[in-house]
This record gives sequence, structure tokens and C-alpha cells, in this order.
Amino acid sequence: MKISNITKSVLGCTLFLFLTMQGIHGSDALAYPPIGPLPPLTIPADNPQTAAKIELGKKLYFDPRLSGNNLFSCATCHNPTLGFADGLPRFLGGPTAKEGGRHSPTIINCAYNEFQFWDGRAATLEEQALGPIQNPNEMFETLDNVVRKLSGIPEYVNAFKEVFGTGITTNGIAKAIAAFERTIVFSNSPFDKYMQGDEHAMSELAKRGMFLFMGKAECIKCHNGPNFTDNKFHNIGVPTEVPFKEDLGRYNVTKKDSDKGAFKTPTLRNITDTAPYMHNGFFPTLFEVVQFYNGGGGRSENKSPDIHGLNLTGEEVNDLIEFMKALTGELVQIKYDAIPLVYPNLPKGF
Repeated sequence: MKISNITKSVLGCTLFLFLTMQGIHGSDALAYPPIGPLPPLTIPADNPQTAAKIELGKKLYFDPRLSGNNLFSCATCHNPTLGFADGLPRFLGGPTAKEGGRHSPTIINCAYNEFQFWDGRAATLEEQALGPIQNPNEMFETLDNVVRKLSGIPEYVNAFKEVFGTGITTNGIAKAIAAFERTIVFSNSPFDKYMQGDEHAMSELAKRGMFLFMGKAECIKCHNGPNFTDNKFHNIGVPTEVPFKEDLGRYNVTKKDSDKGAFKTPTLRNITDTAPYMHNGFFPTLFEVVQFYNGGGGRSENKSPDIHGLNLTGEEVNDLIEFMKALTGELVQIKYDAIPLVYPNLPKGF
């Protein structure tokens, strides 16, 4: 059954009145970009999408030869069978597969991000693609050596010639991987269907949770817009996981005191697929995340003024989680078979 225009108007008025009653008044509500279905993706003019480029990027994404020991690929930490993350609190990398200090963020809808990485140190997917390869604590390889390896593989030589008209270059590697990552777009969730007119797409609990999300729970302050992120950085007082030292987050990039302990707001789309949560994977479940916010976040000298106690009841916590479950969509730009990764036999000498 489709929602009529009259029903949509009533829904809009009801939403406005509800937000007003919850303390998010007129101009305040309008200050936040509205949640809703994702808009068409913007593709960089200097890296247009082509089928051949996407296919090349997909091969590179799953190829462990981009790492120093030929065992780690992009998909090791961003596995499609694990919500394009890795299911671990913190990534494993470096020559000894040592645990790092941060959680592997999903690449789902990363094409909509204004910044990449938890601290936003990369502005584009192209820039991000090369970062882990040369990070000694992740894939611990050099870009020159990656080019040397791939240049010894005829299939790659031919593919780069076809896509870029050149030999194998780091610029081409970055552009191809970024092109593939731009196809990892998940939408068509129960929430999207509801917003597009299917009034039965979300449960009554999820609908109540949506009003809480935009009202009493104040999630909309940071998780706004079609991708449910403001693309900004906030300190919410997430506890530091022993034995790791305090992570200063965005401050490491900007050197601004106001950015100490601040991390990027992650998308909430497909949030049920990407546990554990927070920049250091501190919380295993969404229930624990909501209760953390409900209690006013953690202790930090630089904590955001938007983080305070919410006084949500047990039922409201449950409704809010049901709404977040309704944000789980499907891969809409490409179809990918979620099968276990099988790495190719490496050529002699690699």
C-alpha cells in the first residue's frame, strides 16, 4: 500500500509537532540536513567510472600482493562478508599481524564521505586507497615495490594499458581501487522504502524509534543527511582500551586543541552489519552504544557539549535500536556474491 499525499502531509506535520515537543524547535530542526534516501553519487571529473576500471579496482582490492608479505589485501580489513569491515575491535596488521589501536571502518557508502579514515586525514578515496598500503602497521609495503610486483604480471600490465593507456602507476592503482569502492553503495533499506511511500516497510517500533532519533534521543544532531553522518568530528568520551594510549584523533591532523579526541561521525547505514562500534571497537553491541549515549557519554575534558544524559526508558532504547536495524539495505550499484575470500597462488619470487 502506498502513502497518499494527504498521509505524507499528515506525517510531516506530525513529525514537526513531535520535534517541537521534544525540544528541537522550528529553526533548530531545519539546521540539520534531513534524513532520507541517498541522492545520486557524485563522481570526480578526473576519475570517471568505467566497467574496465571498476573490474581492475576490484582485482586490486582483493589482491594480497599489495602488502609486504603478500598476505594482506584491502579486503582483509574490509571484507564483504563482514559488512566490508573485519568484525574485530581493532585491525590486525604489520609484519606480525599486531593489533592496531583503531577499528576498521566499513567502506559501505564511503563514496559519500567528505573525509576518509577516522581522523579524516584523507580527503578523497584515491588518497585513502594508497594510505594502508604504505602504512608500516597495516600492509607495510612501499608503493614502488607494489608497482614492481604488478608490473611482472601480464594481466595487470594489459589491464592498466586498457584502462589508463599507461604502464602500472601508483596513481592508476589509487584511481582503480577508488572506482571499485564507489560501487559499494547500500540503500533500499526498510527506512528508504518507508520514506518512498511504503507505510508498512518499517515496524511500529522502528517508526517510534525514528521519532526518538530526531527528537528526544538527539541522534539527528550528528547522524543527519541521507547517509546518516554530518561528516564532522566529535569527542564523545569513548573510553581508551587498555593497553592502548590515548588516541587524539582529529587533533593529529589539524593540531587544533578543539579537535583532541574527536573522531569522524560514522554512517549508520547497515550499522547492524559492522559491529563492534566506535573508533576503537570498544562497544560490542548497539545496545551498549545507545546506553553509553543515554548516560551522557564518557569522561573527557574536550567532550562535545551536545553529549549529555538522555533519560531514555528501556522501551525507548529498544525502539531506537529497531529504527537503526531498519537502516540495513542492500548493495544497489553492483551485485557481489558474498563468498569466502580465496586468494590466488602467488607467482614465484613474490
